[in-house]
Amino acid sequence: MKIILNKKKLVKIINKEKKLGFVPTMGAIHNGHISLIKKSIRQCNKTVVSIFINKPQFGRKIDYQKYPRILKKDIFKLKRLKIDYLYIPSFKQIYPNGPNKKIKINNFEKKLCGKFRPGHFRAVVDVINRFIKIIEPERIFFGNKDMQQLKIIEDFVKKNYPKIKVVGCKTIRDKCGLALSSRNFLLTAKEKRNACKIYNILSSKKREIIKNRKFLFSIRKKILKLNVSKIDYIKVLDINKIIKPYKKLNNYKIFIAYYFNIIRLIDNI
Repeated sequence: MKIILNKKKLVKIINKEKKLGFVPTMGAIHNGHISLIKKSIRQCNKTVVSIFINKPQFGRKIDYQKYPRILKKDIFKLKRLKIDYLYIPSFKQIYPNGPNKKIKINNFEKKLCGKFRPGHFRAVVDVINRFIKIIEPERIFFGNKDMQQLKIIEDFVKKNYPKIKVVGCKTIRDKCGLALSSRNFLLTAKEKRNACKIYNILSSKKREIIKNRKFLFSIRKKILKLNVSKIDYIKVLDINKIIKPYKKLNNYKIFIAYYFNIIRLIDNI
């Protein structure tokens, strides 16, 4: 595994690579990331993993400051996976002239998380766009856990880079059902147990909720009893009908975003 800090050096090294896979991360590598990386290794000739905590996508300063930073452990895990290249750029290398706040993305950005985190998805797409221009991958791998992010990036890449394939990968969960996330490192043992209970409540009642949305009121009350400080939303959406062109088959998911103190967790079930 080659660790590269310099943009020009990376471009020079990967310039002639074909069928290049790219897995963008913000570090705090967990089994969810590892599943994406393994998929890239299987599908591509070479794999680039990036670690870059993208400051512009954080709405609150404290969220950025609290984001887990465990670079030595991350490097150890990635070496064991035998990836080809690890790219760890500085802020100036990615944003030599600052973020692009006028980047055009799908209107789906205004729903779900977008209502509570204005500008978040623009910042995510902006940084992915910058990495695409540097790395020029054939495939980019994202998890399904942040389904809204995945759909918005898919739409942007399809319109702007038709030769690049965005590969959505299944959500990896703990034994109890909790979706793996770098933010889970910040949870107490009790908060993790309660997060597992929230997943089990939603997954066990999914059919009833889809048939009758009135169930969401009682579900919300149950979740708030689990020391949840705030729920941004619980919504049912057909993921085949959120971004055109629509697919004929229905595929309903329950989307949720909630807090334990300042730690925000999301999921779709």
